[in-house]
Amino acid sequence: MSQAVSLNKSAAPQGQSLWQLARRRLLRNKAAMVSFVILVLLAVFALITPYLRPFAIDEVFWDDMGTAPSLENGHWFGTDVNGRDLFIRTMFGIRISLLVGLCATVVSLIIGVTYGAIAGYVGGRLDSVMMRVVDVLYAMPFMFFVILLMVFFGKNIYLMFAAIGAIEWLTMARIVRGQAMSLRHKEFIAAADALGVLSESIIKRHIVPNTLGTVIVYVTLTIPAVILTESFLSFLGLGVQEPMTSLGVLISEGAKQMESAPWLLLFPALILATILFCFNFIGDGLRDALDPKDR
Repeated sequence: MSQAVSLNKSAAPQGQSLWQLARRRLLRNKAAMVSFVILVLLAVFALITPYLRPFAIDEVFWDDMGTAPSLENGHWFGTDVNGRDLFIRTMFGIRISLLVGLCATVVSLIIGVTYGAIAGYVGGRLDSVMMRVVDVLYAMPFMFFVILLMVFFGKNIYLMFAAIGAIEWLTMARIVRGQAMSLRHKEFIAAADALGVLSESIIKRHIVPNTLGTVIVYVTLTIPAVILTESFLSFLGLGVQEPMTSLGVLISEGAKQMESAPWLLLFPALILATILFCFNFIGDGLRDALDPKDR
């Protein structure tokens, strides 16, 4: 009898959490998985390239100024008009662009989630005041605000992370606020409140964790938006400064030599487009995996 009971227990189906189901659905999404692999390969290759090809990003090859891409002379992407190897500069540009995207997104994530969760859970007059601040900031021209912060902070790449992240948090705050407003009327929130749990603990332990699905999806869409913003600022000369470089700087330099040296624009633009497409495909995959209503 005991043996039959043990066999029935072993044959009973084991449940899976929502996160496990979401992971399975994400792994079945070929576009998202291929995009993830491409991003990892680009990031790893950008990190190890300086060790494989020990050239400095500002090293000048006097005999190879403005040469086209070639495997014979070792300049796989060619050189720019100043004789600098475009491949090395592009790999370094990938590192800077991804670093700006990740760091600025983390800044916007911290500010937006905290701000939106407090406004949505507390509600009332505090919510009205906090969201009117967001509306006022939304009313300001986006690029004007970014340029104003850049002028205020100075042309420092590390302060640029905070400057761009300080802009991108507005939409994040609105999304989290909407999620928090729908969650604060749930039974488990009412039970925690009835037991005397502090509002700070309810926000930290119940509100924020239950908004992670939506937040994760939006983060994957914020990263390419931040990278594109940095590229645009660098294109205008307000972003990364020499001798450092980014994909935006390389595209700006390549656009000036588009007719005489098209490879200067082609390679950085293709890589930037690939990165943006990959993040968008990953975002779509996460949205499909984390949204049960979409199945």
